[in-house]
Amino acid sequence: MSARIVVIGAGMAAHRLVDSLVTRAEDRLTITVLGDEGRRPYDRVGLTRFFDGESPAELALPDTIFADPRVTLHEGDPAAAIDRAARTVTTASGAVHPYDHLVLATGSVAARPPVEGAELPGCFVYRTLADVDSLQRHVQERAAALGRPVRGVVVGGGLLGLEAAGALQGMDAEATVLQSSDRLMSAQLDLPAGAVLRRLIEARGIAVRTDARTTAIRPGPDGAVGAVALRDGTELPADLVVLTVGVRPRDELARAAGLSCEERGGVRIDAACTTSDPSVHAIGEVAAFDGQCVGLVAPGYAMAEVVSDRILGGDATFDGYDLSTKLKLSGVDVASFGDAFATTPGALDVVYTDPVSGVHKKLVLSDDAKTLLGGMLVGDASAYGSLRPLVGGALGADPAVHLLPAGAGSAPTPELPDEAIVCSCSSVSAGTIRHAVREQGCTDAAEVTACTKAGATCGSCTVMVKSLVTGELAKLGKAVSTGLCEHFDLTRRQLFDAVHVSGLTTFSAVIERFGRGRGCDVCKPVLASILAVLGGEHVLDNENATLQDTNDHVMANLQKDGTYSVVPRMPGGEVTPEGLITVGEVARDFGLYTKITGGQRVDMFGARLEQLPLIWQRLVDAGFESGHAYGKSLRTVKSCVGSAWCRYGVMDSTGMAVTLELRYRGLRAPHKFKLGVSGCARECAEARGKDAGIIATAQGWNLYVGGNGGATPRHAELLAEGLDDDTLIRTLDRYFMYYLRTADKLQRTAPWVESLDGGIDSLRAVIMEDSLGLAADLDAAMARHVSAYRDEWAETLADPAKLARFRSFVNAPTTPDPGLAHVPERGQLRPARPEERGDARVLIAGTTLEVRR
Repeated sequence: MSARIVVIGAGMAAHRLVDSLVTRAEDRLTITVLGDEGRRPYDRVGLTRFFDGESPAELALPDTIFADPRVTLHEGDPAAAIDRAARTVTTASGAVHPYDHLVLATGSVAARPPVEGAELPGCFVYRTLADVDSLQRHVQERAAALGRPVRGVVVGGGLLGLEAAGALQGMDAEATVLQSSDRLMSAQLDLPAGAVLRRLIEARGIAVRTDARTTAIRPGPDGAVGAVALRDGTELPADLVVLTVGVRPRDELARAAGLSCEERGGVRIDAACTTSDPSVHAIGEVAAFDGQCVGLVAPGYAMAEVVSDRILGGDATFDGYDLSTKLKLSGVDVASFGDAFATTPGALDVVYTDPVSGVHKKLVLSDDAKTLLGGMLVGDASAYGSLRPLVGGALGADPAVHLLPAGAGSAPTPELPDEAIVCSCSSVSAGTIRHAVREQGCTDAAEVTACTKAGATCGSCTVMVKSLVTGELAKLGKAVSTGLCEHFDLTRRQLFDAVHVSGLTTFSAVIERFGRGRGCDVCKPVLASILAVLGGEHVLDNENATLQDTNDHVMANLQKDGTYSVVPRMPGGEVTPEGLITVGEVARDFGLYTKITGGQRVDMFGARLEQLPLIWQRLVDAGFESGHAYGKSLRTVKSCVGSAWCRYGVMDSTGMAVTLELRYRGLRAPHKFKLGVSGCARECAEARGKDAGIIATAQGWNLYVGGNGGATPRHAELLAEGLDDDTLIRTLDRYFMYYLRTADKLQRTAPWVESLDGGIDSLRAVIMEDSLGLAADLDAAMARHVSAYRDEWAETLADPAKLARFRSFVNAPTTPDPGLAHVPERGQLRPARPEERGDARVLIAGTTLEVRR
């Protein structure tokens, strides 16, 4: 006689349980699934994709399991009562289902705070497809009725709250996040990480208020939401409110049936995921293990596998919660894993912070600095997939290397032990992935995902899965994919050519034709760069705005205190007295800190978001334009004064530097690039430390390429010598265009030149001898760029829609951020240190590595 299994609930954990049972069992069981949403199980982790245009059918989990004759799914007929003595479940329709094993997978419901007005029309929770569908319809209807963008307030600044705020913004609604604690994502991030995240979120145009406790939601004249009242007495105008203050386990059926439950909610389970009744199990968010319920999918999947094994006669156990999380908000990378708060006795922190790029990374290590215990990644979570599986193991190298930015040195790729869990959502180990390649014949990451489910849920482990698959295929002597990411099988070079030939101008069109899925933080910036080169549109036009990095979003560099720096272009370092006076007056009038940069520019620090257009207007009126200090593009052309003034100068280095900077300004590339022009062999412009260095000689210009400074300095190599002006410019045109077409993602010119087959000789043959027949095409491409150049600052000032992005608070466009504080130093203002303002929230290190016990 087959075992009768009844599963109450049809969410992700229930789907995983049924999938595991029908995959592992023979014809000795029948499974009845009772759902209450009136639809088949769907991907709740990817709920935000609904606002990107994905239909409920596209969000649905694979339904092949329900075609199995042993499985019966009852949609929209929820369980109403459990009779443990008779071992039956009665549904709302009155149907009675007997069971041998009962599994509670009822999940949880979104909590509503006990504040006045929480049930008003216009108050929403963010939990189910029905919730987000109602929210979307309300935004559309209210916007049409009001004739302006809807003002949305999200109560709760955790993972779900930030995703909800991103969804509101994606629907062209204004979004303000209210967090009752002192930082966003306080359950996952410490104060410094939370401060960096806040600046990144605000840079997207989402307002954030911390230490903001909601006391009431006030009705407007029509009886719907009109304002949100805070404990400090202020009220925020609001047209809708999204409540993301937590969830409550749906344990009412279990309590009515007399099962043991936690006082604060949740059905008590043991390591076998068994309740106080041996024939009843509980999995997912309703299950309380060690007194705790967790609203993450990975523990639910792990519990499902344990229950599947137990029902089939095994002895699997649940080892506890993996609380690793990764924020899924476009343009903002956040991850937290392991002992992120360093609660282990003697734990050490290794911290890297780059306030310019908006990056904060922390690794937590054992007291001997050898074992990885956990970490936090904000602004750049690309290392999450490789670091999280190493928790509890040795890093095998200087931990600082794992935190350095791309291009500053290669992070080690230690061989993961087979037992290391790579996909926490599905509990898939490195050994399982290797076995899928070696023994099951999987030939790429997609096949491994289909076979093992690794990477099928949240996707945060896909990079590591691909790395493991690549490594195993290489060991077996098989061909290895060189695709850009899991969404594109093409390399960056192939993708550039594909976009060039097809003439496509949007990310959605490119990925529809040449890729799959919805893109990621790897391919989106790459496509943004390619489209900028080939299409020439403004970085904030149409879809392009959603592809940009944080600094490109506002065309300024984010600083450690949440303000921005403004760097106007000064070609070749040349500036008139009138220009200097304007810069000085702007800095004085806006209270900005000024500094001469290493690239011969004046950098002005401390501008607030809403001040940027005002500053740009003054500079543009004086003849300045964007210096593109924020972009992956030409930064500066450094020069000496050359023959115009210097008695040693043999050629006009300043004039050439101005010519080159005006020619290559705004040219988006795989990475930033810099030039230097020296008027003689004394090399005062340090040209050989640049991506392209030009040095004057009595015979003409000598051109050096592939140099850089930074953490891994490299001297440029001589490409050609004795060039006249026209030949020099033509050679540089081809050099940069060939680099743009063929370099890998985030690859500087130095490693690019080294990676070319034949090295510098091969490069010389391509651009000097036209060995590939590309010269005319490269020349034409640069000519198009030069003729199509437009200043991004000036274009933004002329576009009201773009200007709407530049405000610190969506409901108070001219109100400055009250959290900013500055103190005088050497005649200027700088950001206040924590001890100077009595506020630990600003404890953000500079671009340094620090170790704290």
